[in-house]
Amino acid sequence: MAEADLDVLIRHIAKKQNKSLMDAAKKRRDQYMARAAKAKDKEAKERYRLIAKSTMLYAAATVRRLQNSAANAADSYARAIKNAMLEQKPAKKPAKKSDS
Repeated sequence: MAEADLDVLIRHIAKKQNKSLMDAAKKRRDQYMARAAKAKDKEAKERYRLIAKSTMLYAAATVRRLQNSAANAADSYARAIKNAMLEQKPAKKPAKKSDS
């Protein structure tokens, strides 16, 4: 049943997107940490570390929101398909003609 697999596909795509988002956030965090390591004064080091930490916090929050949205969409789709299948009525048989 192809329709039932679409909700799984929605979740799978969301998981891939979340993984790529976290990979990008980690890359950005590493860039800021490298800048912190190269910084001359203590203030700049702390600022870059704070930016790196904030980057990861915001990315994690974004991933949670995207995951929840995808789960809601997948659940909604599965529920709609289930309801549509339950509401399906059998086709009406043609009425018999009487020869009167």
